[in-house]
Amino acid sequence: MAKGSEKSAAAGAEESFEASSERLSEIVRQLEGGELPLEDALRLFEEGVKVARVAQSRLEHAEKRVDELLSVNEEGEAVTRPFE
Repeated sequence: MAKGSEKSAAAGAEESFEASSERLSEIVRQLEGGELPLEDALRLFEEGVKVARVAQSRLEHAEKRVDELLSVNEEGEAVTRPFE
C-alpha cells in the first residue's frame, strides 16, 4: 500500500482538479472504514492533505482566471491577456 500511496501523492501534482477530488473521496471512504492499521491510516491521511493542497491551488488558479476574464477597464471593455 505504501508504494501506491507514494505514486498517488507524486501524481497528485499532475492530476486534474476532478481527479484530485475523486482521490480525496476514495481516501475519505478508506479512512472512515476504520479497518486500516494506524500507520497505513496516517500515510493515507498525509496523502489526502497533499492532494487537497494541490486541488485547492488549482481551484484558486481557476478562480483568478475567471476574475480576469470577467474584468473590464475604465471604458467598459473586457480586459484580456494571453491564456497560459
